[in-house]
Amino acid sequence: MGVRWHVGWFDVPVHGVFVGLGVLAASVVFVLEARRRGALGEESLVAVTGALVGGALGMRFSGLVEHLDPRLNPTLAEAWAFGSRSILGGLLGAYVGVLVAKRIIGYRGKTGDLFAPAVALGMAVGRIGCLLTEAPGRPTSLPWGIHAPATTPECPGCLTGQAMHPSFAYEIAFQLAAFGVLLWLRSRVTHPGELFVLYVSAYAVFRFFVEFTRANEEVWLDLTRPQWFLLLSLIVVGVRLRSGWRHGHYDRLLGRQGVPS
Repeated sequence: MGVRWHVGWFDVPVHGVFVGLGVLAASVVFVLEARRRGALGEESLVAVTGALVGGALGMRFSGLVEHLDPRLNPTLAEAWAFGSRSILGGLLGAYVGVLVAKRIIGYRGKTGDLFAPAVALGMAVGRIGCLLTEAPGRPTSLPWGIHAPATTPECPGCLTGQAMHPSFAYEIAFQLAAFGVLLWLRSRVTHPGELFVLYVSAYAVFRFFVEFTRANEEVWLDLTRPQWFLLLSLIVVGVRLRSGWRHGHYDRLLGRQGVPS
């Protein structure tokens, strides 16, 4: 059922509230950024719709491949009813949703740079719900370790009263910092699509390492499922970053104006 707030006659799902607020924050930033760039039109709104639909489906159905043994995975109906609430699944679904939406209307323009700051702020807000409702992380002796209620789902450390890494707070801090940096970068990285590439690359690296503080199950070689997914992603973004660097897309950022690519 998840953690719920009791407001009058209503039971409000805490995680769902902050996911909704995150989507709202991301949508507002997207519209403002699109207006600033003169790109606010039907095409960009269709892209947002594709992102919302794809993200929702990605979060719901990413649990279908949670286990290598297919017998342990939920059915299609169970995945739709309960979902896995996977952020990585949601991001992948949103990306595919944008591609499909743009293909349907025949739009070839790049929209990733509009999404980059929007996603960063939306993730920061949405992760507050995770911080308040999910197992914080692995046990730690660091002074900022936190204690979570014993009723927190799937949290053995909560039952024993251990101090744990506030892993979601780490991510909130990262996403807020990324939001600020992306606003600073948008006038320095102007080649279409590169701002989004930089954000995805930074988040993939951060998320891989922050997984070592998360409470996720290790499946092979002391790495979690998200880390194995991210290893493949890091190879892809590494190749993409190298291509952008070779073509001079980051020259202005690196102070290399006028250097031939």
